[in-house]
Amino acid sequence: MQKTYETLALEQPSEGLLCVGLNRPDFRNALNTQMGLDLRDLFHHGLNRDPGAVRCVVVTGMGDRAFCAGGDLKERDGMTDEAWRAQHIIFEEAIYGIMDCPLPVIAAVNGAAFGGGFEIALACDFIYAATGARFALTEVTLGILPGCGGTQNLPRVAGGPRAREMLMTGRPFSAQEALEWGVANRVCEPARLLAEALETARAICANAPLSVKNIKRAVNGGLQTDLKSGLKLELSAYDAVYVSQDRREGVRAFNEKRKAEFRGM
Repeated sequence: MQKTYETLALEQPSEGLLCVGLNRPDFRNALNTQMGLDLRDLFHHGLNRDPGAVRCVVVTGMGDRAFCAGGDLKERDGMTDEAWRAQHIIFEEAIYGIMDCPLPVIAAVNGAAFGGGFEIALACDFIYAATGARFALTEVTLGILPGCGGTQNLPRVAGGPRAREMLMTGRPFSAQEALEWGVANRVCEPARLLAEALETARAICANAPLSVKNIKRAVNGGLQTDLKSGLKLELSAYDAVYVSQDRREGVRAFNEKRKAEFRGM
């Protein structure tokens, strides 16, 4: 994982916590090829292989105009079919890298999350939204369709009928609607959005890292299979942590009436 990126602003506000800012504010943080390369490197080649001391990630948009307005259509203007496909492969690998991240990833959506920007947010584990945030998968209005998880992730949080309506119309919807439809976990005042997302991230960071990672593995895997298979996956995840040093530390700390010091071991 690099320390600096051309289109991402990285900050570590506290131990174990990484804040990733989509950093093209003059372009409403639109997803261009370089941002795709940067996200791919950060997640696919970095956090997913060696997260180091990072325990939780928050993704937000820099500036106050947008989380991410979607694909940069100015960059795409005049692209050949071959160039378009090559760029899309980069975007796929970048967003799938977020989905595959073993760490919890929270989206703090501070403005418009359209097209690929909404797909980035949906690739995260859950979404906090500012009151003025807007969401849409607008690809159908451009003669394409979401190709980085939108047609799969949206139905899983909003249900099939609601997702089909959103996908087939391309209509934007509000943060409050996102909350009511299960797309967002919380709606926050804009000035409090990042603080509330970081507060939740710190609560996650304070818990046992192996437990958190295996919870994510069990939930995500269970959503893809039947109940009995999911229960087996849950027990496999449980077996991976009950022998850990962190489990022993957690029990000791409880009985000694002190805060546990988890080390991910």
